[in-house]
Amino acid sequence: MTVSEALAQARRQLAGHCAGALEADLLLRHVLGVGRAWLYANGDRQLDDDAEQRYRDLVTRRHEGEPIAYITGVREFWSLPLRVTPDVLIPRPDTELLVEVALSFLPGNAPRRIADLGTGSGAVALAIAWERPDCEVHATEISPAALEVARSNGENLLPGRVVFHEGSWFDPLEGRFDLVVSNPPYIDSGDPHLEEGDVRHEPRSALTPGGDGLSAIREIAENAQEYLLPGGRLTFEHGFDQGAAARGILQELEYVEIETHQDLEKRDRVTTGKLKT
Repeated sequence: MTVSEALAQARRQLAGHCAGALEADLLLRHVLGVGRAWLYANGDRQLDDDAEQRYRDLVTRRHEGEPIAYITGVREFWSLPLRVTPDVLIPRPDTELLVEVALSFLPGNAPRRIADLGTGSGAVALAIAWERPDCEVHATEISPAALEVARSNGENLLPGRVVFHEGSWFDPLEGRFDLVVSNPPYIDSGDPHLEEGDVRHEPRSALTPGGDGLSAIREIAENAQEYLLPGGRLTFEHGFDQGAAARGILQELEYVEIETHQDLEKRDRVTTGKLKT
């Protein structure tokens, strides 16, 4: 079978996916270790039996619903190629807004202390460390398997730049921080989206804390007061319909300068508040 024939067959199989044609290309490039231009310049080239079978297997896995990031083991975030496994949430473009907002509170050359709670793959912590090399960045993760993924990403991308800690939220941390960030689980436990698409395959504990989805945010916001420096910032991601509730939680705890930022689709996505000085 030629490259073109394999692609055509895979595209037909993945036609039901919104980006099926692109995913067919990506999976073949993953199998062959080549770029997109190579595929189109070598359409008549024959695939060897091993490559053909591996490609069929990967396409079948995607057709059956397995997230493409778990199939390839890689997802790009903030232009960083992150290793991902089923032990971690797949980094999403929406979460780059969390990084953007966090960076807006961090002057370019200032040696600030930052904590990323529930780091998962390490995406947010590593993006901040990448952009602010003078900052001291700490990241916590309660799942040993997820922490192993985060640490491997740290070693591969920014050795020694992020200190990873095992434990729940603030528990393994010491001292106070200028900025605390988090992309905590925030989906309502009864949300039907938990049983749809890629989400079905992701770790449930990284998606929902149970109940109305706000319990992790409440806990982090309350405990952050003991770990933030006076005037320090708490910044976290939440659901598109949780902006008002997120602001309400911070108001009850007497944070000031509370703001909610919207994503590219004009949906509430990230809320931030400042600890009183």
